[in-house]
Amino acid sequence: MTSLHASERIAPPSKLLALSELPRALAELGSLPWFGPLLMSAPRGDGHPVLVLPGFITTDASTGLLRRYLELLGYQPYAWELGRNLGPKAIGREGEKLIDRLDAIYAETGRKVSIIGWSLGGVMARQVARRRPDKVRQVISLGSPFTGNPRATNVMRAYESLTGQRMADEHTQAQLRESRQTPPVPSTAIYTKADGIVAWQNCCEPEDSTTDNIEVYGSHCGLGVNASVLYAVADRLAQAEGEWAPFERKGLRALIYPSSGHVH
Repeated sequence: MTSLHASERIAPPSKLLALSELPRALAELGSLPWFGPLLMSAPRGDGHPVLVLPGFITTDASTGLLRRYLELLGYQPYAWELGRNLGPKAIGREGEKLIDRLDAIYAETGRKVSIIGWSLGGVMARQVARRRPDKVRQVISLGSPFTGNPRATNVMRAYESLTGQRMADEHTQAQLRESRQTPPVPSTAIYTKADGIVAWQNCCEPEDSTTDNIEVYGSHCGLGVNASVLYAVADRLAQAEGEWAPFERKGLRALIYPSSGHVH
């Protein structure tokens, strides 16, 4: 197995943090009504298509609230329609099924597609953006472990068992090396240091002119129903095509979003 050097020292989140994931996610979901006015005051965009990818072992049902919110803001949200996210079993060994889905949306709308991926879905979003950079407007990942030590997660055994993909395989290693590279389109990584599923250090984009990292307070399993995540996603999508800029952290935002942007 290829050495990961310093990244090998990155450890999975604590078991206690993992056990607290469900109640924290439910609390984030339950708090959404309180943030309704703020969420609906988020900037609107130009109504372009947005493809939303679910996380490991989940389906489009998990992203329903996020897609509904995007619809309210005037976008054209699309589910991935590839069933349960079981890695290559869902999208194909080279991601060909997901690429076909992107191609179909682009053909239908005639516009570049923004892709939002939750957890494993974000890793896939970055992969497909490399295959079709001419059809992808930007990528937004939510708690997606696309870099660092791939074993720094509390679901590694389940992942290898359910997907059939082994981290030590040569093909997987090649995909991991590719995953660490900066995507060819603007990319924003949203993450939480209280992530109980994957090491947050593995979820941050490298510093580049078209990358940004937004830290939020919350759980891994609640990222798709977290008010601060939803608002940040709306802000990113509202940027005019070709005029991408890092997330601004002025005024109230500085209190809600603790990260300065790039993680060293």
